[in-house]
Amino acid sequence: MIVAVASGKGGTGKTLISVSLARLLSQHESVQYLDCDVEEPNGHLFLRPELSLRESVRLKFPVVDTSRCNLCGECSRFCAFNALALAGSKLLVFPDLCHSCGGCALVCPQRAISWEEREIGIVEEGVSGGITFVHGQLALGARLVPPLIEAVRRRTRSQGIAIVDAPPGAACPVVAAVRGADLVLLVTEPTPFGLNDLEIAAELVHLLGLKAAVIINRYGVGDDRVERFCEEKGLCVWERIPYDRRIAEAYASGRDVAEEVPEFARACRSLLAKLKAEAAR
Repeated sequence: MIVAVASGKGGTGKTLISVSLARLLSQHESVQYLDCDVEEPNGHLFLRPELSLRESVRLKFPVVDTSRCNLCGECSRFCAFNALALAGSKLLVFPDLCHSCGGCALVCPQRAISWEEREIGIVEEGVSGGITFVHGQLALGARLVPPLIEAVRRRTRSQGIAIVDAPPGAACPVVAAVRGADLVLLVTEPTPFGLNDLEIAAELVHLLGLKAAVIINRYGVGDDRVERFCEEKGLCVWERIPYDRRIAEAYASGRDVAEEVPEFARACRSLLAKLKAEAAR
């Protein structure tokens, strides 16, 4: 079973929930934790894995042979991402916009386009107790995030439960992280910002045809508009985690929040029971 933990905005407690569920699950069965927030991965700060594998993730980008190019513009007209552009008597290439589809080389009548590779990031894998740990780290200056997330997701195991810690937001990186998940846990907070971003994230999950449930973190600090939205949209609220300064303090120090805050531990065990019931269906 693949469980993606996502949120429409950062700072809602997505990684807190992901890490805590992985720790609890590892006490009873095989579990994998995949940190797909490759621009700012932080799961390793809490799980402290022993990393044993490191793999470079590389993409191809076009290189133009100016001695063969006749500036016909076929490649730039083909490219939907504007990675090639004619500028006077020169064909410009913008590698950061290239999606490595290969179409520009196929349509070039002069066969003036070849390919080179560049690293966009790394994937590392290891273990943390009974948890198989995987994360990606985007290379400095790299901009194409989805291919690196896809490289992390390709390491998802078919056995046991996989917890996918998705990046925040509702753009292409989130799509790459949650695609194929059996369940998406949407973590939010009862504030106007939390509601706005939950609406966007819920719509994304709906468009992808994925099943979703909601976790309301910092329950009690806002109002009931998030709950009313969930009721209107038929979204099941699986857990309400009360605002508690002890949770913030333990999390900020990288400690196991479930060990230090009994109320949070009870909420996580309740979530775990619902996940197991869902997996048994």
